[in-house]
Amino acid sequence: MTQDQAFLILKTGANVFLTGEAGAGKTHVVNRYADYLRSRGISHAVTASTGIAATYIHGRTIHSWSGIGTNRDIDDEGFRRLAKNRPAVRRIRETRVLVIDEISMLDARTLSLVERMCRHVRGTTIPFGGLQVVLVGDFFQLPPVSREGKARFAFESSAWDALDPVVCYLHEQHRQEDPEFLEVLSAIRRDEFRETHLALLHGRLLGPDDVPDEDLPVLFSHNTDVDGINAAALSRLPGKARVFLMASRGAEKPLAALIRGCLSPERLELREGASVMFTKNNPEEGYVNGTLGMVIGFDQAKKFPVVRTREGDTVTVEPTEWVIEEGEDIVARIRQIPLKLSWAMTIHKSQGTSLDAAVMDLSRVFEYGQGYVALSRVRTLRGLSLVGLSDRAFLTHPAVRERDRSFREASAAAELSYGSREEEEILKDEESFLIICGVRDKREQSGEIGENGTRLRRGSGVARKKKSPGEPGRYDVIRKKYPHAYMPWKEGEDKWLRTLHNGGADVGSISKMLGRQPGSIRSRIEKLGSEND
Repeated sequence: MTQDQAFLILKTGANVFLTGEAGAGKTHVVNRYADYLRSRGISHAVTASTGIAATYIHGRTIHSWSGIGTNRDIDDEGFRRLAKNRPAVRRIRETRVLVIDEISMLDARTLSLVERMCRHVRGTTIPFGGLQVVLVGDFFQLPPVSREGKARFAFESSAWDALDPVVCYLHEQHRQEDPEFLEVLSAIRRDEFRETHLALLHGRLLGPDDVPDEDLPVLFSHNTDVDGINAAALSRLPGKARVFLMASRGAEKPLAALIRGCLSPERLELREGASVMFTKNNPEEGYVNGTLGMVIGFDQAKKFPVVRTREGDTVTVEPTEWVIEEGEDIVARIRQIPLKLSWAMTIHKSQGTSLDAAVMDLSRVFEYGQGYVALSRVRTLRGLSLVGLSDRAFLTHPAVRERDRSFREASAAAELSYGSREEEEILKDEESFLIICGVRDKREQSGEIGENGTRLRRGSGVARKKKSPGEPGRYDVIRKKYPHAYMPWKEGEDKWLRTLHNGGADVGSISKMLGRQPGSIRSRIEKLGSEND
């Protein structure tokens, strides 16, 4: 499925699982959809399973957003206590669209707790309380971590089954530029890794007398010695060290999560000659998250580091911001130079980055998907240098491989289904979803229907019924609570009403979701019921 097709499906309000191989453009589609929602004033939450992933998307962790925190088991009384968390309750009630990024690292139990919390707060039996839910990620990447032992994947949860998302499996490739290398990565995913693929990787192994390029980052499977390697390499450089301290502001908990997830450290020490990696996207300035370079000096006026990238561009790197947003509000903000020392990093912290080149030690990988994540960070086979390799680097989880086949089949079916529909039909679904989200009818936006519900003369822009300046319209007061009161019912709304009612939602919940009065909901249910008799 293409990015455009996935975007089209998202706009209809369908629950979606957005997936694809590393570099397929999942984050691009999410950002595009978030911009679409923002432009229409639709309240949405972009969250992630980990703090590091959350910083990439200007969001917060799903644990923080939902209010469940680090809880692993919550009974009925526990949910009642959590419902006293006013900020979390407000977030859940006001949100219309929930995005959860890096879903592969969220275990089944946590997803089920989030789903139940949404239902509890929104007072309905509909999955996730009737939110549109967009799950984003690739299960071939790093799996969920569990302190209790074996963790279950999110797709194994009852919440996933209840949500029954449309699968959008992106097939375009925007990171890997080398067809031969792309075939190696695809073979690992399909469990079809053969001697020919191994031979290609063996060709990238450094010999005992080979010296790795000192400017390249080295990826390790374990955290041991990563900080030590970077500190030791920096200390060997001549010249005066410059220290840049992070500035921060915001609510305590989201601020702590933002700092913890940011790849740039709170205290960044640099010297001329330091090997660095950019930690944020800023194409206008000539860098993206993962761009490599070397500090070649410091700006005389502002004292900021000057970096020469591996492409030969020179960038004066000024401080930038990372934020956590809630709707239109920013609840936490940090400001730092978007760099980190890059002589060494863990595979875990490399997830989400795109590297031009890297040195990797894959001799001690211990987790399914760890080798695949590391290899898929680089764009070409030429940019890969290996100092160690093991058979475990090519292993993927058997449960993931099995489920991936069904994901691909479901995506192909969705592509065929949506592709066969008339454009007008899809536009109706999009318009219905906008109405449910509280966005005004397109006719009202275009001026055919005035803000107070009066119909305008076509082409004139003058209402049939004039009113004095400052005089409230006939429906203004009631529409403060029920935005779509006394508006004509549409086919798309009827479709949603049937779905919600048949799913067990009560009249009060449906009233809030559709923005109509409870009496109107009851009457419509009776009318639709009589039409079916």
